[in-house]
Amino acid sequence: MDKTTNYLGQPILKQVLSFIDNTIVQKAILKHKANFRSKQLMFKDHLITMLYCVFSRCTSLREVQTGLELCNGKLNHLGLSKVPARSTLSDGNKKRSSDVFGEVYGLLYNQYKHIISDSPLKHSIASKLYILDSSTISLFKAILKPAGRKRLDGKSKGGIKMHTLLKAENNMPCMVKYTAAALHDQQFYQYINELPDGSIIAFDKAYINYCQFAQFSDKNITYVVPQKDNAVYASTQELELKDEEPQILKDELIQVNYTQSIENISIERTLQIRRIAYYSTKHNTTFVYQTNNTELAAMDIVAIYQNRWQIEKFFKKLKQNFPLQYFLGDNENAIQIQIWCALIGLLLLQVIFTEQKVTIAFSILASIISLHIMNYTSLASIISAYKQKRVRNKNKSPTKAKNKNSNPHFAPTFNF
Repeated sequence: MDKTTNYLGQPILKQVLSFIDNTIVQKAILKHKANFRSKQLMFKDHLITMLYCVFSRCTSLREVQTGLELCNGKLNHLGLSKVPARSTLSDGNKKRSSDVFGEVYGLLYNQYKHIISDSPLKHSIASKLYILDSSTISLFKAILKPAGRKRLDGKSKGGIKMHTLLKAENNMPCMVKYTAAALHDQQFYQYINELPDGSIIAFDKAYINYCQFAQFSDKNITYVVPQKDNAVYASTQELELKDEEPQILKDELIQVNYTQSIENISIERTLQIRRIAYYSTKHNTTFVYQTNNTELAAMDIVAIYQNRWQIEKFFKKLKQNFPLQYFLGDNENAIQIQIWCALIGLLLLQVIFTEQKVTIAFSILASIISLHIMNYTSLASIISAYKQKRVRNKNKSPTKAKNKNSNPHFAPTFNF
């Protein structure tokens, strides 16, 4: 008889969904009137169904419906009264605004951002640092305008660009906006004009805009960006190099000229920027950065930009564990809903990963949940089982163990 005590009265999916407080769902419903004129599919049922889709990695409406129908008798544990029909779910994805799903993500982020805080930077820097970048998700149809030139065969696919502002303190997005892939990255600047004073923001060369840099300086916001290869500037002052920073080759103040357009009138302006040249022994090359901060040490400026790579890891983690290759709808709203649900799922897994002090890879945890999504097993017990280190069986005598180890075909025994 199986005497294990690792079983719960809730499937694994419900254990994950338990991190979404009902008050968060109700706040989102009230703010966006998510249940207005909706009789067949309430928002909470819609949210649970879409999270089931992203966690189980379903690729079609039929897979979602069939998968939930096979869970007959378990739906009440998920909080579902019935399985939504394919047409009902399709209509919900088309008509219910994706903003309410974004609201749920934002409320969850505000609730758990201190729990998932993890950054190698100094706390005084990490707490103020934002990382800006975008990632393009290819679509199966020309729903949104793709980037690049039009294909000769006329079979261009659409693309949705996910502009992301990531908080370095916890490596999770605090703001996400969606546009067509063809829209330039600098269009995202209009959404980040309300950053707190004293903030630090790092981004790549695609966001270089001297007019915007001047606005950052006026608002006491520090920016860190790599210098373009064809940048034109004039050196105005050499700053003193420190002995404890031998990898800093040059630290200077430069002046650049740019044109600002005001009411269709072009005005020539100048901007003072700090320029830092850093030699990387690891890559055997020199990197040049620009910033408006003259108080931080040069190596701190270098560390800030090096931490920008965290957003690339975030995009990889999202696309690797929640494959965004197949969407349940062929309209922009449905696609945004599915991406928001993937972000919610990623945030919930990150909370579990941090709270449970998981030692296995994040992708393994995501795969376990995907494979055993409706199993009545304690997720905490699965995680604790993987924490146990393998040790050799000590029941064997040293002599026998020595003799067996001498046999090349002998496989040593381990305890798990």
